[in-house]
Amino acid sequence: MTDLTLFVGLDVHKKTISVAVVEAAAGAVVRFYGTIANTPDSVRTLCRKLSKDGQQLHFCYEAGPCGYGVHRQLTRLGHRCDVVAPALIPRKVGDRVKTDRRDAMMLAQTLRAGQLTAVWVPDEAHEAMRDLVRLRTQAMRDLRKARQQLLPAAPWAQFTLRALDQDASPLAGRARLCPPRAAFGAGGDVATDRACRGAV
Repeated sequence: MTDLTLFVGLDVHKKTISVAVVEAAAGAVVRFYGTIANTPDSVRTLCRKLSKDGQQLHFCYEAGPCGYGVHRQLTRLGHRCDVVAPALIPRKVGDRVKTDRRDAMMLAQTLRAGQLTAVWVPDEAHEAMRDLVRLRTQAMRDLRKARQQLLPAAPWAQFTLRALDQDASPLAGRARLCPPRAAFGAGGDVATDRACRGAV
């Protein structure tokens, strides 16, 4: 029985997708199909053209910064799509030349040979939670960096940062933001102290 599967390698970028195809038949040659725009309409048109002869499409592309949008669209259209781990893709020793065309053709060829390792693709809820955790981690890193820069600059910076870390009412927050008298020397800055406490 003839295998009608068409293996499709995609080199996905933010604005473009390079496409290469190879048939399942023994001795079939990998060919570069072309480059399309990375838009839902272009991907839908690609699927319609490649499957017009009744072939089953099996896509793959490398996991990367473009996320899983292409994978979700292809699976919704009824096609199989694997997102593969870049570090586990077999490469020839000394082959360091990388182009979109070569990457797409290499993906199609290794997909047909069964040499690729697919990664787990999170659903949209998992991906949103992952992004939230990543943003929180970055915010905490930025806060730590700001604290390290401010502490040597002002004698009462530690007092202010401690207040910013706490959840409190606006009234209590203004009270904590007033620096202690000791921060202005032995006698204190009477005018500044009165201004702060007058704001409360």
